[in-house]
Amino acid sequence: MAFCKAMALGSTRQSSSRTASAVAGVRFMSSWWKSVQPAAKDPILGVTEAFLADHSPDKVNVGVGAYRDDNGKPVVLECVREAERRIAGNLNMEYLPMGGSMKMVEETLKLAYGENSEFIRDKKIAAVQALSGTGACRLFADFQKRFLPDSQIYIPIPTWSNHHNIWRDAHVAQKTYHYYKPESRGLDFAGLMDDIKNAPNGSFFLLHACAHNPTGVDPTEEQWKEISHQFKDKGHFAFFDMAYQGFASGDPERDAKSIRIFLEDGHQIGIAQSYAKNMGLYGQRVGCLSVVCEDEKQAIAVKSQLQQLARPMYSNPPVHGALIVSSILGDPDLKKLWLKEVKVMADRIIGMRTALRENLEKLGSPLSWKHVTDQIGMFCYSGMTPEQVDRLTNEYHIYMTRNGRISMAGVTTGNVGYLARAIHEVTK
Repeated sequence: MAFCKAMALGSTRQSSSRTASAVAGVRFMSSWWKSVQPAAKDPILGVTEAFLADHSPDKVNVGVGAYRDDNGKPVVLECVREAERRIAGNLNMEYLPMGGSMKMVEETLKLAYGENSEFIRDKKIAAVQALSGTGACRLFADFQKRFLPDSQIYIPIPTWSNHHNIWRDAHVAQKTYHYYKPESRGLDFAGLMDDIKNAPNGSFFLLHACAHNPTGVDPTEEQWKEISHQFKDKGHFAFFDMAYQGFASGDPERDAKSIRIFLEDGHQIGIAQSYAKNMGLYGQRVGCLSVVCEDEKQAIAVKSQLQQLARPMYSNPPVHGALIVSSILGDPDLKKLWLKEVKVMADRIIGMRTALRENLEKLGSPLSWKHVTDQIGMFCYSGMTPEQVDRLTNEYHIYMTRNGRISMAGVTTGNVGYLARAIHEVTK
């Protein structure tokens, strides 16, 4: 009897101990994420959120980095619709290889390096499909960190804000180089060249191939040649982010001129390519990372390592967007249609630059707005201060990032006059 009581008492104590332990465990688990604070809002996505919350009928969004037609509506290219019709129901949903669609990569390399590129012919390029330009940049940043752990990268000031996030999260040390000159609203070529000369030999540099984001300021062809020559003297590595090929000028060959100059000078370069802007495939996340190597053997090794880096990140890239791209670029008629459509998009942007500048000048603005038409691509670096941008938002319901970057895709024949008047008022 005494034994039974002792057992019962012991059982009660164990149960009580387990209950206390469970309660403590709950308390511990509830505190696991106690230190997590809300992340800062993305400066670009935050603009869109504020725009959507505004009920003013006059509101204008010139912050979004996506193409819009003259009615302010998203556009799906006809070549994309036709490609979708052709592939619908004809293919399975199997995984792509870790390196992605070979056909898409092959056509993408032709676009960047040239149809008859010796680097493609001699198989000197290591290339993999990537999750648009962002994914290509991140994959390269991780590759840089893994194989040259003590290296750093020089990033232009300013640049697309996500560039800093990408190399930071890959744990690559960053430095900056001069690029934009506020006084002229143009390129600080002297400062840029000095920074290239003063950087340690063999440094990595991030370059925008065309339509620099956010400034819209690109070096001239002669300036690119000087930059390439200086890179050669210093043994620097050029990594090009090319998010706007074809979308900048309407001519993919012209927009790849910086890359061709570096290749002609014998550089081994890296390129991040994206089809978000120039094919309107924003949500499909289609891109490519390529690295020029010494020979085919080295290219095979580099590609294998890029694939190994991709494996724990996302394993395999998505198939649908890659099929769209390879269908368009691999078919002469569809490619011809794409070249026509991408030129229409580029020409509309160029036309809106002209219209905005003309409207500002007709209003009698004492400021020079020549930079609006001198710059190229989706974005115009207006030169407005954060305080002036705040006034545009608060008084005129016009939304853009506080650095004064205007997305010209958001400018239409219907709102360009209103936008110009508002800019004129806040910049007097």
